[in-house]
Amino acid sequence: MLGASPDLRAQIEATPELHPRQGRHSPIAGIALANADLDHVLGLLLLRELQPLRIHSTASVRRILREDNSMFGMLHRIPEQAIWTDFESGKEFSLCNAQGVDSGLRCRAWSLSTHYSAYVTADRQRQLTSGEASLGFFVNSISGARLAYMPAVPQVDHALLAELGACDVLLFDGTFWSNNELIRVKGGEQTAQQMGHVAVEETLVELAGVCRPRKIFLHINNTNPMLDEASAEYRQVRDAGWEIAEDGWQFNL
Repeated sequence: MLGASPDLRAQIEATPELHPRQGRHSPIAGIALANADLDHVLGLLLLRELQPLRIHSTASVRRILREDNSMFGMLHRIPEQAIWTDFESGKEFSLCNAQGVDSGLRCRAWSLSTHYSAYVTADRQRQLTSGEASLGFFVNSISGARLAYMPAVPQVDHALLAELGACDVLLFDGTFWSNNELIRVKGGEQTAQQMGHVAVEETLVELAGVCRPRKIFLHINNTNPMLDEASAEYRQVRDAGWEIAEDGWQFNL
C-alpha cells in the first residue's frame, strides 16, 4: 500500500482482494509511507492485529512515529510484528513483506517538500533530514510499466516534469482547485501553496505538455469544485485529458 489513510477499514471492506483470509489477517503485506501526515499514517493503527507487516519509510518518518508517538507502540506488542525498513530519497528499493519476500515491485522516492507535519515539534524537525519531509513515489511493475504517485506537490520543476513524462500512469495532487480556495470558501488563513499543494488550475497549465501517462487527480478536498460533474471546472479537467479518481479504481500495469 502507498500510505495508510484513516479510512483504511472502509477501503478493505469495499475491496474483496483485501478481505482477511486467515483469521483476522489481511493480505496486506506492506506499506510505503510518503510522509508523517495524519491522513497518510493513521490507518497503520487499524493494522495492529498482530499480523507481520513491512513498513517502508524514511528514517525521519520512522523516528517521528516510533519515538515521538507512543500510540504507534500498538504495532510492536510482539517481536517482529512490524518490520521497518528505511529508504532514502532518490534511491530505488524493493517492496517486500515482513519476511523479506520480494514482491518484484521497485520503488523510488522523490522529494517534494521540506515541510513536516504541523504536529512535529520544532526541536524534532531540527534533528530530521529536510528532504525527507514529503515524498512522491515512482513504482516500476514487473512488466516494466511505471506508476507515479504524487499526493502532495507544492511546485513542479523541470526535473519532476521529465520524470512524470516517462510514466504510464500518473496519480497527482488534486487537493485544491485554486490557491485561495479555503480562504474564499471557509474563511481560512492559508493558501493551497502554504499548505503544500499546487492548485489544479495551475497544474493543468504546467503539465499540459506531459502526454504519455494516463493522468488522474486524487487526494481531492471536498471544497474542490471539480468534484461536481456539472461544473465548469470538471469540464475543464476532462477537456484537458485528465481524470478524477474514484474509490475502487484499479490499474493494470
